[in-house]
Amino acid sequence: MIVREHPSSLQLFFVMQGSVVPSIIGKILGIAFLSMAALVIDAHVITLPQISIAAMGIFGVALSLFLGFRNNAAYDRWWEARKLWGAMIADVRNLGRHMSIFVGRDEDRARILSCAVAFAHLHRGFLRNVDVSGDIVDWIGEEKATAMLAQQNPADAALRSMAVQVGKLAGQDKISGFGQLAISQTLSSVALAQAGCERILTTPLPFVYSLLIRRTTYLYCWLLPFALIEATGWFAPIFAAVVAYVFFGLQAVTNELELPFRNVQNGLPLDAMCRVIEISVSEALGRPAPKALTTENFVLT
Repeated sequence: MIVREHPSSLQLFFVMQGSVVPSIIGKILGIAFLSMAALVIDAHVITLPQISIAAMGIFGVALSLFLGFRNNAAYDRWWEARKLWGAMIADVRNLGRHMSIFVGRDEDRARILSCAVAFAHLHRGFLRNVDVSGDIVDWIGEEKATAMLAQQNPADAALRSMAVQVGKLAGQDKISGFGQLAISQTLSSVALAQAGCERILTTPLPFVYSLLIRRTTYLYCWLLPFALIEATGWFAPIFAAVVAYVFFGLQAVTNELELPFRNVQNGLPLDAMCRVIEISVSEALGRPAPKALTTENFVLT
């Protein structure tokens, strides 16, 4: 995720980090070249058919509405994913308080909270399809880490392990019924947030809708030069390039926000949020807390 102050008016046109320009520059130049070729052919070879600029305007308004709706839908997914991770962080902190109240400061409490840290990393590994074994071994031990990673859903295995440990403590009368209920509700809240993230990961925006918008964007940008020949003359390549930047740029932004868990510049900083959980648990257990992750070249991973 890009974390930086807003650039100045001059810097605004030169900042490339976090911009979609590098990924769509080929399309922009292609549309500009098409406009230039249409101008040259129309002026020196053969008169090309021209499209009404008013018709293209109506076409552009309709396309803008479609792109805006899809962009809003993608941002809603990104923001919901951020809220779900924020809820998980809050639930882990609440779990630490519940354990202090109902269990006390013994090894049982440390084992359960360590599993909470392992859950966060395992969930991150599932969402990003990365190996997180090195991040959890120090918390739960190599044997337990290997057993969890062998499951189809390792994060859910970590939640089950916490539930089993709480059940054992309840069976030994180390947790009251009210404490067992409070801890169980917190674990259920964590599981709901986990399921919400999995839903976002496995259910992208409808492909047919994305396909319609992508086709329409290409058609509009390909037809636009034939509407700009008479209206703008030799400025047509510039106008066409600007329009291509807007429409292809919105499409690229939507593609990034649609899947918020990918490790890209505008993705959610899952590593940093897992570190926040590590800090919260370490402080709850009275251990030295690791430092919070900071941005590298304005990027927080």
